[in-house]
Amino acid sequence: MDNKNNTKYFIGMIIAMLIWGVAWTAGKAATGHSSPEIAAFWRYAISFLSILPVVWYMKTKLKTDKIGFLYMLAAGILSAIFNYLFFAGLSHGQAGYGGTMVTSIAPIITYLLSIMIFGTIVTKRQIFALGIGILGSLILLRVPFDGFAFLNKNSAYFLACAVVWAMITIFSQKASKRADPMFYTLVVFGITTFINMLFALPSHPFDFTSLDLIFWLNITFIGVFSGAFAMTLFFISASKIGAHQTGVFMFIVPIGAIVSSYFAYNEKIVLSTVLGCMLSFVAVLLFNIKSKAEKNKKLNIK
Repeated sequence: MDNKNNTKYFIGMIIAMLIWGVAWTAGKAATGHSSPEIAAFWRYAISFLSILPVVWYMKTKLKTDKIGFLYMLAAGILSAIFNYLFFAGLSHGQAGYGGTMVTSIAPIITYLLSIMIFGTIVTKRQIFALGIGILGSLILLRVPFDGFAFLNKNSAYFLACAVVWAMITIFSQKASKRADPMFYTLVVFGITTFINMLFALPSHPFDFTSLDLIFWLNITFIGVFSGAFAMTLFFISASKIGAHQTGVFMFIVPIGAIVSSYFAYNEKIVLSTVLGCMLSFVAVLLFNIKSKAEKNKKLNIK
């Protein structure tokens, strides 16, 4: 498919990434008017309910095997953990920094885990790319400037988010060969909702009188637009432009997070955040670029 035909899918991917970026700011507003436990539950409850008609409309095949379900179960448990860390982090830290940090560091951790756990073979160029990515991560964490001061409530939650999201990404890659992506998403959303509900019950999430309009507007935006709508756009666009290019698009997320948090909370844009994000972007770009030899080898195999 040529670039002209791909244009609408590129636009779809950009829109999805920007929505995910704004979701960080909306998440901070939601948790500011509730608690991390309640916000975590309602986010995925709304996402699960809103994605049901999408799955029905797309006539998604609702089937997988036992191993595929185990991947979904693991991803659901990890998503519940990520979901709580997401809102807990936003209750302490900045939305722009959190969105940038998680999006930039998670791909690097994913690559490292793939190499260590699955023995993924990497080229010299990819090793160099990982080196740049690690440097970008250290700058994002401000290690060259502040040492290990990042090990506080403002950053520790986001760092944990990045590690958990990297693990979710690996399970998603494994499950992609055993289930339709939309069915996978539906099941993971359902498992995440149930687990987060169990932890939210002591906080009375169904006491609607205690939750104001600001909470519902922001949590609905995250649940419907960041959940069902952006996720659908992402899967459709990713299937058309190729999985190897989707990682690069993830670096649009910080733009949405930083710009929206600047206007909503007047959060300052720090140079180390921008520099770290750019280095991580270059790392992902270098890691995913295929050389002519690799492309020719793939064509010969086919």
